[in-house]
Amino acid sequence: MKQWFDNKAVGTFAEDTVDWPRVIPYILLHLTCLFVLVVGVSWIAIVIFAASYFIRMFAITAFYHRYFSHKSFKTSRFVQLAFGFLGATATQRGPLWWAAHHRHHHKHADTEKDTHSPRHGFLRSHTLWFLTKKNFPTNEDRVKDLARYKELKWLDRYDVVPPIIYAFLILLLGTYIEHVHPTLGATKWQILIWGFFISTVVLSHVTFLINSLAHRWGYRSFDTDDDSRNNPLLALLTLGEGWHNNHHKFPASVRQGLRWWELDVSYYLLLLMEKLGLVWDLKKPEGTKVQEQRV
Repeated sequence: MKQWFDNKAVGTFAEDTVDWPRVIPYILLHLTCLFVLVVGVSWIAIVIFAASYFIRMFAITAFYHRYFSHKSFKTSRFVQLAFGFLGATATQRGPLWWAAHHRHHHKHADTEKDTHSPRHGFLRSHTLWFLTKKNFPTNEDRVKDLARYKELKWLDRYDVVPPIIYAFLILLLGTYIEHVHPTLGATKWQILIWGFFISTVVLSHVTFLINSLAHRWGYRSFDTDDDSRNNPLLALLTLGEGWHNNHHKFPASVRQGLRWWELDVSYYLLLLMEKLGLVWDLKKPEGTKVQEQRV
C-alpha cells in the first residue's frame, strides 16, 4: 500500500503493461460514483459539482498545460504552487509528471514514440497509457526547470495528498450545508459524491478526450506534422483545450482559440489574472503569422 501514497516507493520499470495493484485507487474512484444511487441528487449538489469541475479544469488547462508544460506565461512561486496543488486535486498526478509526459508528446506527436497517440488505439490513448508501469515514473530530465522547486517535487512525489485534502474540504462543505441549510435537501455524503467523486471522474475523462479524440475528430486550420484537430465541443468542455490543432501549431501560445469565435475560457481568465497582477508576460503569436500559416 505504500506505493499508493509515495511515488518514490515504486521503481523504474520497462514493462509496457498495466500495473494493476498500483491503479486500484483509480478503479475505486470510479466505483465510488455508484453511491449516487444511494445519496441521490439535489440542485445544490449539481452546483457544487459544476464549480468543482470548473475550477480544477482551469487549473489543469491553464497551469498544468499552458504554464508547467509550455511556459506560455509567468507567475509567482506562490501562485505556481497554489495552482499546482489545485491541479493535483484532479487526480491527474503531479505537475512534473504531467508536464514531462506532455512535452514528450509534443516532441513525438503521433509517432511510435508518442505514448498516447490514438494511432495506438482509442483505449490505449484514453487511459491505458498512464496506467502502465513504463509510464509511471516522472522523467525529471524533461522538466529540469520545474524540478528545481522543492515544493513541486513534493507534490509530484505525494500526489495523492491534494485529492484527499480536497475531498475532506468538500465533505466539510457538505456538513455545513446539511446542518445550516437543511431546506436545500442535501446531505454531506451527497455533496461529497457529487462535488468530489463524480466531478473528478468527469473532469478526468473529459481531459483524456483531448488525447483520444482531438487527434481524430475535428477540423484542421494549420498543416502540422501530427493528426491534431480543432474540436468545438471539446473546447467548450475543457475551457479552450479543444482547439488542439491551433495549439500544436503554436504550442507556446497562451491563447489557443485563434479565431474570434473559437471560445477559450482559460485564456480569458488568464487575461483577468494578468489584470490583477497574478500572471504576466503572456505569449501570443502575431496575427500576421497566424494568417500566413493557415491552411
